[in-house]
Amino acid sequence: MRPLAFVDLETTGTTASVDRITEVGIILVDGSDIQEWSCLINPETRISAFIERLTGITNEMVADAPTFAEIAHQIFCMLEGRLFVAHNARFDYGFLKQSFKREGYDFQVTTICTVKLSRRLFPGYPKHNLDCLIERHGLKVNGRHRALADAQLIHQFWQKIQQQLPANQVTAAIKALSGRPSIPTYLNEQMLDSLPKGPGVYLFYGENELPLYVGKSKNLRQRVLSHFTGDVSSAKEMSLSQQVRRIDYIETAGEIGALLKEVELVKKLQPMHNRKLRHNNELCSISLKETEAGLNVSIAYAHDLDFGRQSNLYGLFKNLQAANKALAELADEHGLCKAIIGLEKVKAGNPCFARQLKKCHGACVGEEPLVMHALRLMEALSKLRLHAWPFTGPAYLKENDDLIVIDNWAYLGTAKTKEELWQLLDSPKPQFDKDSYRILQKAIRLLQPIYDPAK
Repeated sequence: MRPLAFVDLETTGTTASVDRITEVGIILVDGSDIQEWSCLINPETRISAFIERLTGITNEMVADAPTFAEIAHQIFCMLEGRLFVAHNARFDYGFLKQSFKREGYDFQVTTICTVKLSRRLFPGYPKHNLDCLIERHGLKVNGRHRALADAQLIHQFWQKIQQQLPANQVTAAIKALSGRPSIPTYLNEQMLDSLPKGPGVYLFYGENELPLYVGKSKNLRQRVLSHFTGDVSSAKEMSLSQQVRRIDYIETAGEIGALLKEVELVKKLQPMHNRKLRHNNELCSISLKETEAGLNVSIAYAHDLDFGRQSNLYGLFKNLQAANKALAELADEHGLCKAIIGLEKVKAGNPCFARQLKKCHGACVGEEPLVMHALRLMEALSKLRLHAWPFTGPAYLKENDDLIVIDNWAYLGTAKTKEELWQLLDSPKPQFDKDSYRILQKAIRLLQPIYDPAK
């Protein structure tokens, strides 16, 4: 057996990128030689009252303790080249990895999580937290929620399984776990093994079936595992890892189907870790209308527009402020008059502010023909023009054996049979969706109209 390190940490919180270590406990095992080491660490930030009560480590206790930077080299030398054993190893390893990174160390070791080891060796038991292991295996408790005391409990558990179970069974379990990604402790490993390697959408659920995250990939298994094989460098990934209790997935025939299904599910389920693809009630667009006085520029909200059907709309903006900002930038870039396009109020016949700076061509005071200004305005907006839906009714996109059904740039669903196709066509039509629109713009040449044989 390679040299072992049984490790436990106490911290100021649960997020490795934000919180800090307050105590390290390490037990080094080299055959029959056992060495114990622990040290309080000054986290260089306040310890909350809750954490003080939980661990017994107070701000006064760490005030004169060394910082992690001062003992990083010592800890790195102790752990380097050893099998890193911890209870919920992803947490402890993640904190050490981040702490070492801040000091310029590249810390990489093989880990074993004793939660997973217990679950694999004793599958008949529902719980595998440290308190359950204490009761189940008769471990001797010298303290709880202090780093060295908890490291000692982990070491005792390791010794107990060597005594209670056949050596080949324990060795096989350790070998299997040390070669696996550091997946969250609550997940079923067999389920992860069964994930398909093709395209689709995956869903993470937390306690009480709370939707946490929806993602998509060309390779579902690889993408899902990538959430758990990193070094927990972001607060989001750490939070997601700690919360996930169940994973579900939906296979698709290709990448476009996966992209559209992801958009649909995010808007339907509103997962707490998805932000970009959610419904946006403030979505708006720039509208051009021809009047006797010339082109009229306005900014209108989605609920006042017929997205996909109108041909005079430019840009999709998350709110009125973003639309005004984009229009102002175009005015500055193309020398447009902000008074004429509605961004500035001036009295009739008076120059706009930009004209006084000689940045406007003078349409506001009649020094530039309005028709010339209108042409430059249309040219400036041309790259933002929204494409109207090119069909009189719904269309489909064929991806292998799937028919992806679309109407007015909105995803209706995916059909594999004619019955499913007509069922989708009879269902209520969803509203125009900006995210589906952007996906389908890249595949517009693949769209084919659906002709209703009854007409």
